[in-house]
Amino acid sequence: MTARQLATLLFSTTFLLAGCSSGGGSSDAYPVDVSGARVSSRTMENGDLLEEYRVAGQLRMVRVKPARGAPYYLYDRDGDGRMDNPRDQVPVVYWKLYSW
Repeated sequence: MTARQLATLLFSTTFLLAGCSSGGGSSDAYPVDVSGARVSSRTMENGDLLEEYRVAGQLRMVRVKPARGAPYYLYDRDGDGRMDNPRDQVPVVYWKLYSW
């Protein structure tokens, strides 16, 4: 096996393993419980799609699908109906990087 073939094999194996490790978990593996949630969708003027997940009338999660770019999620971890956003910290945005 030549050095080039070995490098190609090592490179492709690394990416396959990275894909497997980042895909772990089902789409139901959210940090908050959204089982039985009522989902309402609306499209903004700029083409972004917002999906609100409400459980017993309380907003628990928002999925934002920008017209351009990857979808991201905002969560309400403490159940007060507001997205968690501590003023002294940068808000956490969750990106789904890989799935199959």
